[in-house]
Amino acid sequence: MLNKKTIWDIQACEGQRVLVRVDFNVPMQNGSITDDARIRAALPTLQFLKDKGAKIIIMSHFGRPKGTASDDLRLAPISQRLSELLNSPVTQLTDCIGDDVTSAVSNMNNGDIIMLENVRFYNEETNNDSNFAKQLASLGDLFVQEAFGTSHRAHASTAGVAQFIPAYAGFLIEKELEFLDKAISQPQRPLIAIIGGSKVSTKFNVLKNLLNVVDTLIIGGGMTYTFLKAQGLEIGTSLCEDEKVEEAKQFLEDAKSSSTNVILPVDQVVVPEFKEDAPSQIVDNNSIPSDHLGVDIGPDTIELIQNAVKDAGTVLWNGPLGVFEMKPFSTGTFSVANTLASSNAITIIGGGDSAAAIAQAGLTDKMTHISTGGGASLEFLEGKVLPGIDILEDQ
Repeated sequence: MLNKKTIWDIQACEGQRVLVRVDFNVPMQNGSITDDARIRAALPTLQFLKDKGAKIIIMSHFGRPKGTASDDLRLAPISQRLSELLNSPVTQLTDCIGDDVTSAVSNMNNGDIIMLENVRFYNEETNNDSNFAKQLASLGDLFVQEAFGTSHRAHASTAGVAQFIPAYAGFLIEKELEFLDKAISQPQRPLIAIIGGSKVSTKFNVLKNLLNVVDTLIIGGGMTYTFLKAQGLEIGTSLCEDEKVEEAKQFLEDAKSSSTNVILPVDQVVVPEFKEDAPSQIVDNNSIPSDHLGVDIGPDTIELIQNAVKDAGTVLWNGPLGVFEMKPFSTGTFSVANTLASSNAITIIGGGDSAAAIAQAGLTDKMTHISTGGGASLEFLEGKVLPGIDILEDQ
């Protein structure tokens, strides 16, 4: 696993104060958690440390308070849910630094669990302020990184604390990196990547990095239309990043001389306006009306993708293929999801909207691995160094 130490390498946990950074930024409505998958993902590490007699101090962010304490963004509902899942008390503090926090930690017994308040109530968190990181680090003897979803951010609680205490990967981080790293460096082939989503500007580096790495690269979603425009086609009122058209043209040119087969949609579902009940029609790439916009891939494209992935060894998927949140335009995304669910390939879903689409289709358990971090998995596929991983102790 990229030669980083994990909690298996901690010599003795008993009596140690272990600072654990998790990503409990879960969806919530009216004070109730609507999806606790991210909490469940951290349970094996927390239970392991508890069973070993560690004193566990949990850090997380929630929402975007922008440096100001907000009652709506406190972690109490999250610590309560964690307590239920662990079947063990979790003490929720009202701050993450200060005398009261230090006192509470000093009175812990082995196996106790404390959750600090939302670290993003302090601007110093996202600024990776060294003094703030030092105050957090002073609460622990060791640091365990378990927040893959924020590991691409160099924040005080994800990277800064490791300047002051030894840092190890938790089980979730270990699993995330093993799947993603192996998929790129030692994949079962053919290796297929499906890259969707709305904006090509957020995916260009991934697309470029995957050329000559994957056997087939399938492009879909809203960013399709920037590529179609680069080919001189009419795209109507479809989403397009005009400033990226030349780059898209160059990418398609580079793809011709690469070892990767690049597949773009060949037909589209188009509507006259962006509304769920808008009348839709299926057209090929040469027939998009000038007053319509694309909202999903068409049946010929679905078949093209299904044929491309049917004998795949590994499939990486990041980004939906249409506006799946609107039921009439979810056909492409859900059809491909079902194809992957029934395939024999190793299927790795890159978090974010892709994970949400898989969950909405009821296929979460059918995938080999669903990443807990959309942005982090994307940057990993770009070949970037993730600050929250880089700071871990080397083997």
